[in-house]
Amino acid sequence: MNILRTFPLLLLLPFLALACPQAGAAQSGDVECLVPSKPGGAMDVTCKLARKAMQDKSGSPKFKLTYMPGGIGAVAWHTMESSQRRAEPNTLVAFSGGSLLNLAQGKFGKASEDDVRWVAALGADYGMIAVRADSPYHSLGELVEALKQDPQKVLIGMSGTIGSQDWMKMALLARQAGIDPRKLRFVALEGGGEEFTAMQADYVQAISGDTSEAAMYAGPGKVRVLAVLSEHRLPGVLAAVPTAREQGYDLVWPVIRGVWMGPGVPDADYRRWVAAFDRLQATPEFAELRAQAGLYPFSLTGDPLTRYIKQAVLDYKQKARQFKLVREH
Repeated sequence: MNILRTFPLLLLLPFLALACPQAGAAQSGDVECLVPSKPGGAMDVTCKLARKAMQDKSGSPKFKLTYMPGGIGAVAWHTMESSQRRAEPNTLVAFSGGSLLNLAQGKFGKASEDDVRWVAALGADYGMIAVRADSPYHSLGELVEALKQDPQKVLIGMSGTIGSQDWMKMALLARQAGIDPRKLRFVALEGGGEEFTAMQADYVQAISGDTSEAAMYAGPGKVRVLAVLSEHRLPGVLAAVPTAREQGYDLVWPVIRGVWMGPGVPDADYRRWVAAFDRLQATPEFAELRAQAGLYPFSLTGDPLTRYIKQAVLDYKQKARQFKLVREH
């Protein structure tokens, strides 16, 4: 990897059973959702979706967001897993498939998926690759061809460092195109908001990100999304964007988005949140809010979600080992 540096940007739940006192809801009142990134990215979208859905319910408690960037989720993880906050009954933490990939690679130290309580998946997202609207690249093929001719030509923004899901998407694409991923030039950023800001400032010429983020920023004169990494074209604002498969690259990258809680949360409180999210996601209002957030249907909670995550971590570990990225502890 020739360039990997941090960009110094100036950027500058349930509906709580719905806070029924007899259900043992928050004695402290407020609900907090930790966003393990800076504002503006998909983790932010996850907490804001939960907040919006819950605040639409009468009698719901105050729902605040707290931003805790660092280590692409590592700071928030260790704060909740190893401190006095591990048993807070009304604190949720946003996660994504990228969080699971980091766990699979050992980027959270000795932490494993068994160390926290997985509450709910709120929806699915997909990877995407984008450039500025005035970029000379009008298709995924044109970008790949430029990288074939000179892997150093395009500076690529990504959330995280080597081995992050944004890096993995580009590495898998490069390998299919016969390009050594280690010859590509990347800039490590903290979340999707920084990626789009960096690209608009022409600090990077392309980004590897997610469709929920692109849905916020894409538009005439702003961003050109070259490909979505989904099985089929997506509905909504990105409906006209072809998939990578349509352009000759067999690359699909779904991204689960949801929330977890600290490992010391009492079982009664955990089950209360799971039940509340079950009710919340069964409503047509939530489906509408999810679509507005740029996410697609994917609803699992509690034990089924925990089983899904255990398998997902195994799958991510297999992919990471292809690039010798797994750290053994």
